[in-house]
Amino acid sequence: MAVHNRRGFKPHEKKEDAHKTNEAIRVPEVRLVGDNVEPGVYKTSQAMAIADEQGLDLVEISPNAAPPVCKIIDYKKFLYEQKKRDKMLKAKTAQITVKEIRFGPQTDEHDYEFKKKNAMKFLKEGSKLKAFVFFKGRSIIYKEQGQILLLRLAQDLEEYGKVEAMPVLEGKRMTMYIAPKKKN
Repeated sequence: MAVHNRRGFKPHEKKEDAHKTNEAIRVPEVRLVGDNVEPGVYKTSQAMAIADEQGLDLVEISPNAAPPVCKIIDYKKFLYEQKKRDKMLKAKTAQITVKEIRFGPQTDEHDYEFKKKNAMKFLKEGSKLKAFVFFKGRSIIYKEQGQILLLRLAQDLEEYGKVEAMPVLEGKRMTMYIAPKKKN
């Protein structure tokens, strides 16, 4: 039974490593792979001795294989390289932002042009655009006007982005998504 006090304090729990290393590997045999060792199936004690000889760690790479696959490497260096690689991958993934533009069903020409200009700017920056018409009260009777407005916007922004989802009415909102065109 876990002990908690009233403030929600939980005692520090030791974080488990992602891989089993050295003494934590408790199987009779392992398949050894790596740069500085002859690949093959070894007794775990023999594999551990080889790792000690080289001053490195025996690390379980694939625990579900039969027998488990292990590699002789410097575990701390391996973790560091892995963190570095993950950080690089994360940096390469583009963050997509979604910008919203809201219209009323009877938005006048000046407001429409102003919002269209902002929409162009958002798409040029590489943001996704969520354009929606919000129907207040009884204005839902103008849903055709709302749809026409969104389709007109899609047509006006054709050279900056492409429509991902056509206008859809959800409750009191008619929504349409436009994704930016890829830069050549």
